[in-house]
Amino acid sequence: MDKLVNFIQGIYNTTEFLPLHEPRFVGNEKKYLNECIDSTFVSSVGKFVDQFEVEFAKKVGSKYAIATVNGTAALHVSLILAGVEKENEVITQPLTFIATCNAISYMGAKPVFVDVDLDTMGLSPSSLLGFLEENCEVVNKQCLNKTTNKIIKACVPMHTFGHPCRIDEIKTICDTWHITLVEDAAESLGSYYKDKHTGTFGKLGAFSFNGNKIITSGGGGVIVTDDEALAKKAKHLTTTAKIPHPYEYRHDMIGYNYRMPNLNAALLVAQMEQLDTFIKSKRDLASKYEEFFKNNENINFIKEPKDSKSNYWLQAIILKDVAKRDEFLDYTNKNGIMTRPIWKLMNELEMFKNAQSTDLTNSKYLEERVVNISSSVVL
Repeated sequence: MDKLVNFIQGIYNTTEFLPLHEPRFVGNEKKYLNECIDSTFVSSVGKFVDQFEVEFAKKVGSKYAIATVNGTAALHVSLILAGVEKENEVITQPLTFIATCNAISYMGAKPVFVDVDLDTMGLSPSSLLGFLEENCEVVNKQCLNKTTNKIIKACVPMHTFGHPCRIDEIKTICDTWHITLVEDAAESLGSYYKDKHTGTFGKLGAFSFNGNKIITSGGGGVIVTDDEALAKKAKHLTTTAKIPHPYEYRHDMIGYNYRMPNLNAALLVAQMEQLDTFIKSKRDLASKYEEFFKNNENINFIKEPKDSKSNYWLQAIILKDVAKRDEFLDYTNKNGIMTRPIWKLMNELEMFKNAQSTDLTNSKYLEERVVNISSSVVL
């Protein structure tokens, strides 16, 4: 493994500690932040919020984009807009970051876990269809889980590490079974499936701009949709459901203080200008890793799936077994290269251990073997 450490240090031209993913601020970030400060509009009102929403929608090919304080908030509101209610069920994958299931839980809804595909690490259409055919029926244009007698209202697939899942097949299945598709696209800005941007296949999509994402505003998220009515309601809900008025405070429903501050938006506008450069760097980095690992019998580099163009947000490898994974993690971290295992499966956490699940063989296989390696943009 000395070769790997030396290889990664050579890529980044340093022998200092290398974090897994660092943000890069190499454009107009300071300029726009200073403009924002000088304007005194640093909170939720200001030109950068509006500018970011317009530019983001154009970039991903959606009609509308609504900025939020973080990606979890974006997903939470998306589920509200999808009509998810208390005691409903939401299908998702167990191999995901906790925010996916947290947002479902905020609704008082219950997750149902279906397996992932090995090549995408995202929700498997075949596992989804198998679960629905075995356990569900459509009653009055709603999907009823006959096992629990609860309505399955939504499905939330996640594009793992920026690699698109088979989202078109998932959409077809959801449409047939009267399930609303909400994409967790938190990790996949700049990724495309069959030439269409992730996050735009479902009725709603949610993105994240956390400090470790491909572009960042420290925090931040965004909801995308092509539905004008949903877009207007999203903006209303995320701004405390305040009725517009020159000076009075009137609210017509329970809303949320999920507004993105203008300061964060200023940072994001500058970061958006660098997105294509960042993605090119990440794809170049992926090519270097693929070449480095190609003859390694114990390690497989995870490449973009068929019909996809991935942003390669986090570079990932699959080790031969758990022992090899743990040896790899221990050695690299002790030698100044931060690496980390993939998430613990959601159905193995205390909060979700009683959730209904399909056979999760693929999810478990990946949980025991996948490791993320240095993924920062190379300047």
